[in-house]
Amino acid sequence: MKTDSNSIKSYNEIRKVILSTQIIAGTRLKEDEWAKKIGVSRMAVREALNRLLGEGLVTVGEKGGYFVAAVTVENVIQIRELREILEIGAMRLLINNITAENLIELQQICDDYTMMVKQGYFGGACEADIKFHETLIKSSQNPKLLNIYLASHIPLFHQKLGKSQTELNDYEQTDAEHRVLLDAIKNKNLKLSEETLLAHFKRGELLMLSL
Repeated sequence: MKTDSNSIKSYNEIRKVILSTQIIAGTRLKEDEWAKKIGVSRMAVREALNRLLGEGLVTVGEKGGYFVAAVTVENVIQIRELREILEIGAMRLLINNITAENLIELQQICDDYTMMVKQGYFGGACEADIKFHETLIKSSQNPKLLNIYLASHIPLFHQKLGKSQTELNDYEQTDAEHRVLLDAIKNKNLKLSEETLLAHFKRGELLMLSL
């Protein structure tokens, strides 16, 4: 039972850093390094990597070993299209049914994101970014939609790896867009929320394609 638990823990941790693009495509995922980092056995990490392999988030190299799967131009465009369909659909469901608890949770995620960027904790900011969008989906109160979203393994668009001014500007713009979106939800402004999401996704797509 503990092995299963550690395998799930490893899966969640590695999946999180892949989807938040904290490690770039083509990076080798070494079992011993991840076992030490997570505090589990190599067997637990191997089971997690096999699961991620089946889900297309990692690949196996010609000489063995697991690597973060590459993202193609077609992938990037398809990801943007999928996010538009799922998140705008969720927005239409939640805009008139949002609860005070949902708004408090989204506000806290925005505040956490801002704090992490200011402190230079960009990995944490990436994770908060993912959490913000997952919470939008969750707030639609449609469990099937949430299951589809999570099973789609939708990554962030941005390869946020350094601390250059360009990348810092990207973080700050993401923060600003999240807050405009939150205000639109509070004011039940569906038109503004849809326009903000579309612009947010398109900007991310263009940034990803430029890398």
